Amino acid sequence: MAHIYNSLKNVLQELKSEHKIHPSFVFLILMSITIPLGYAVNNIALALFVLSALIFFKRDNVKINTALSLPVLLFALMGMSYFWSIEPSRTLKAIPKEISLLLVPIAFVAFKDFTARQKDKILKYYSWSIFAYTIFCFLKAIARFVISRDYNVFFYHELVTKEVNAIHVSVFVSVAFFWFLTKPVRNLADKLALLVLFMMVFLLASKNIIAVFIVLLFVYYFFYTEISKKMRLRNLTFFILIIIPFFFIGKIKQRFEAEFQSNNGKSMSSDVVQVDSPDVNVLSINEALTNKTFSPNDYFPGTAFRAYQFRIFVELMQENKYAFWRGFGLNASLPKVEEKAMHYNLFMGNNDHEGYQQKNFHNQYVQNFAELGVFGFIILLGMLFINTKNAFLIKDFVQIAFAILMISLFLTESFLWRQRGVLFFTIFYCLFNTTNTLKAKKINS
Repeated sequence: MAHIYNSLKNVLQELKSEHKIHPSFVFLILMSITIPLGYAVNNIALALFVLSALIFFKRDNVKINTALSLPVLLFALMGMSYFWSIEPSRTLKAIPKEISLLLVPIAFVAFKDFTARQKDKILKYYSWSIFAYTIFCFLKAIARFVISRDYNVFFYHELVTKEVNAIHVSVFVSVAFFWFLTKPVRNLADKLALLVLFMMVFLLASKNIIAVFIVLLFVYYFFYTEISKKMRLRNLTFFILIIIPFFFIGKIKQRFEAEFQSNNGKSMSSDVVQVDSPDVNVLSINEALTNKTFSPNDYFPGTAFRAYQFRIFVELMQENKYAFWRGFGLNASLPKVEEKAMHYNLFMGNNDHEGYQQKNFHNQYVQNFAELGVFGFIILLGMLFINTKNAFLIKDFVQIAFAILMISLFLTESFLWRQRGVLFFTIFYCLFNTTNTLKAKKINS
């Protein structure tokens, strides 16, 4: 008890000390640690952060930063798309969800930059909060298992709820994991956090994130550790022995097997739509791209569904020439997606399951292009390029992990079209790409 009291006392003293140096320090931490929580909590934290920037505003702190201007430009394009949107009411309703693209960068421009030391402390509190959230999810799953005896409560959306989204939480957890991993010195609590977060990534069973997570682990241990050259063979053996067993856990194994299954029985799992019927026909990627028509009994595994979505995106661009330049409008492409679903005779839903026509493109690059046109696509690429370039320039592996995770995630998720997703991306994009942080890292390297 005394140890916990002293730890909390030290935390409060540190927060108080850093608040005197940078008045928005505590509010940025508050905003980052509330990401997995409810939207109302997110909004309050964002409002407090922006308010702190306004209250302590000094003209001398204002600076020009190309990286921070791009999210603002993207939000401006989203707002302007209302005037040519094919569904103005949908666009108007979606704009407030994207407000962090405007407010967070402006706040970063208005106050003085965080130092590299402060950035690391912000990441520290974020990472420990994600660890605490993970423990909460595990405890909740254990309680549910005691009642239901259903092992599914430990996997995927069941572990974190579909609203919060297992794929998105996988990214939150991965960034926290790599902060703990890159600590120069780790105590017992750090090692426990690493183990718990490692398990969480696999239990959330996002195929894309697991694959990228493993690659990042491989790159870190083989190229970013001091003893990597001397111990590569031993590291490789250890790495394989740790990773491989996770692929034999039933639910995780099923989610990977589903992607290689085609036309041979009932589907095993899906991250898009689940249809439980013995007559289900599981489609391959090639069929998703080439079939002239489908039937309501056809089932798209995750990758095949995304291939189908890319196919209809290309068709929509060809059929609506104006969309190349300006898009259909923010959040306005869904009626076009529904038209295509009806045209191709896809499963349109029933009392138990949503139809495929209710799903967006599940690809941020395509989503930007379809709804905001080529300029929305270019702005997105610009942000990813700047973030990745700076990450490798300063050799900050947490930022490298964030950059690679975002590039990969955007291939399978419309992450920025979700309030938690856009808040998470904007916070860490701005934190990692502010001038003072970059300069400090260059000097210390």
